[in-house]
Parts: sequence; C-alpha cells; structure tokens
Amino acid sequence: MSAAMEAPAIPEDDADTSGAHPIYAHAPRSVEFNKLRKRLIRNTREALDKFAMVRPGEKWLIALSGGKDSYGLLALLLDLKWRGLLPVELLACNLDQGQPNFPKHILPEFLTGLGIAHRIEYQDTYSIVTDKLPAGATYCSLCSRLRRGNLYRIAREEGCTALVLGHHRDDSLETFFMNLFHGGKLAAMPPKLVNDEGDLEVLRPLIYCAEEDLQRFSDAMAFPIIPCDLCGSQDGLQRNVTKAMLTDMEKAMPGRKDVMIRALGNINPSHMLDPKLFDFAGLSTSRSPS
Repeated sequence: MSAAMEAPAIPEDDADTSGAHPIYAHAPRSVEFNKLRKRLIRNTREALDKFAMVRPGEKWLIALSGGKDSYGLLALLLDLKWRGLLPVELLACNLDQGQPNFPKHILPEFLTGLGIAHRIEYQDTYSIVTDKLPAGATYCSLCSRLRRGNLYRIAREEGCTALVLGHHRDDSLETFFMNLFHGGKLAAMPPKLVNDEGDLEVLRPLIYCAEEDLQRFSDAMAFPIIPCDLCGSQDGLQRNVTKAMLTDMEKAMPGRKDVMIRALGNINPSHMLDPKLFDFAGLSTSRSPS
C-alpha cells in the first residue's frame, strides 16, 4: 500500500484552477475540458451535499475496477479533497477477481506513481461464477454479490465507514426501467444506503453525472482502462436493451435523462398507487354525512 497524498485546502470555488492533484498532471488545458470537469465536480458536490454523504474525519473505500466510471470517481473525489472540499480519507481498492488475462500491473503502477493510497486484493471469484453458472448464463448478479461481499470485508479491515461506488445517472435510470418493466416495482439505485449488517454505508456520488460526460472525461484524462472479460463480454443482457432504449429516447428528446433523474427525487405519493406510502383508506372529504 502506498502513502496517501495530502494537500493544503484552497478556497471553495469551482472556478479555481490554481492547483490540482497529480492525477490531473497531463489533463488537457482546453476550455472545453475545464467546462466538462467543472460540470462533473458540480454534479458530484450536489449529490454529496443533498444526500448528506460526508462526515468529516471518516475514511472511504473507493472501489476501483479499472473502468471509466471508477477512474472518474477517484479523480473527482481527489479533486475535491485537494481543494479542501472533501474532509475524509480516501483509500482506493481494486479487487482482482481472477479473470483470465487480467493485467495485474496496470492499477498498482498507476496508483503508486501518483502517490494514491490503495489496496489490491486478489480473490478468485471468476472461477466461482463460471463454476456455478452454465455457459451462456448472465454472470452479473452473482459476480456483483461476490465482489460486494469482499469489498465490505476489506472496508471493515481498513477501518472505513463507507464503500464508494462509481454508478452514475444512466446506471440509476437503467435500473429504474428494468425494475419497472421486469420487476413490477418502482426502484432505482439509491445514492446512499446502509448495508444489511448495518455497519457500512454505500455511497454513489456520481448519481447526477451523465455517462457520456464520464466517457469524455476518461478519454481526455487517458486513464489506462481495463476491460471486463466476464460480464462485459456477454451480449443481449436486459440492461443493454434498456440502455439502447434510453439512448434512443435521449436522441429523440434531448435532455430527457436529466429530467428523469430529477423526477426520481420529486415523487408525489398521493398520485401513485401504493397504500403503504399514502393513506388512501383515511382519505375523505370534510362534508358531514347527510
């Protein structure tokens, strides 16, 4: 594990570009990139504030898979910490799940070279998934459960209070529509939850960030992306179908995704159909019986 980087706090100003964490050393200096970076920072800070994610002095475990979203999460949180706007300790963690041809050297070299505190953990969950499920089955659910269980364990071992994940706006919307179409319920990815054991929080600070923005950010930052050879290699998943539907909707009606993610935080229980959320039985007029 490498030593953590620390920096003096700077004023709370989104436009301040007087300094940056070393992860931004080779970032573009263009106006377009600065606008993108500021928008992602603004969206991340909104989620952190609105859902009361930050308690000063705590320690967060940042799940780093090697994909664009987790790299973006790490860079944005390091940016906020560098600016003195995130008073928590950050520990990046990659869970090497034993996938064939996984380039083990990339993340340790990347993190060590930037002085980012990290832990690399090896657990062969790949063999468990491929052994338990038949060829052609969808691996995502079992793989995710095994990965999450190991990350919870690591968080406890490292004294962390929260596991921080890189799920973004589009992930939450896709989950909402999958639950609507296939699960018969209204539910999305929550920005903040407590695990079943009640000892760890799960945080999603990128819940307002667009996947397209994170892709552009990742491309500009030239992160050393590691593709997933397990679930990422499977075609025809329901999530892919839902993603395509939302992409088509956004093309036809630009801005719909932003409207929909805001709608998930603007719910009127009396206009839904769930008597557990609204007392329909107790609803009556003020008229006296005749």
